[in-house]
Amino acid sequence: MRLEGKTALITGGGEGIGRATALLFCSEGAKVGIMGRTKSKLDLVVSEAEGPGEITAFHGDVSVEGNAKKVADEFYKRFGRIDILFNNAGILEGGTVVTTSMEVWDRTIDINVKGVFLMSKYVVPYMARHGGGSIINNSSVLGMVGMENCVAYNASKGAVRQITRSMALDHAKDNIRVNSICPGYIKTKMDVEFMGNPPDAEEQLDKIAAGMIPLVRRAEAVEVGHAVLYLASDDSRYVTGSDLVIDGGWTTL
Repeated sequence: MRLEGKTALITGGGEGIGRATALLFCSEGAKVGIMGRTKSKLDLVVSEAEGPGEITAFHGDVSVEGNAKKVADEFYKRFGRIDILFNNAGILEGGTVVTTSMEVWDRTIDINVKGVFLMSKYVVPYMARHGGGSIINNSSVLGMVGMENCVAYNASKGAVRQITRSMALDHAKDNIRVNSICPGYIKTKMDVEFMGNPPDAEEQLDKIAAGMIPLVRRAEAVEVGHAVLYLASDDSRYVTGSDLVIDGGWTTL
């Protein structure tokens, strides 16, 4: 077991990549806390847990400072340490600089960027207190390359990559490693919702992936989870300030 004796806090843990990673971490022996805004989704993941670890739900919004501090404090009080933080919570809403409303812009930056800042702000001191840890920030290939009609998301994910570099430098002395993952086309509801939830969304997305991804498919959420597991575990103990791209070859084109 690669995470035996470790504790891990995962934001956006109620579905998609967060859910898959939480279940994987639990199977690898970790005590996992999942944070999210929808309690029913969190409770369902808790009920799905299998393996030697455990999963506990923490209700909260990463973009609200009081929530971020409360969850970090409650997690630490329950488990006595925080070894791993996966800043996974994120949203995608479409629009150009002309069509994006201020509400969409602010909501995207608040969750995708400020959420990373706030959770890290309150977790880092606990990590440092116990000799270090690993923080993984969920960026995107769209933090590396452009895509039309999602300017707020592109901007937010580029920011996450730069936050990652800054944190890696600032906290290396505390033995805290900070890396980002950059997923491409993944089988989650985010892309389906971005398309407007058409009935044939999955077929359309598979066709898009087949035409632009060298590996000719979308990834399963758990495949991203395995990349997060690597960065969370001691297997990556000399890796910090890096972007791990999980895109089936998309960005090589």
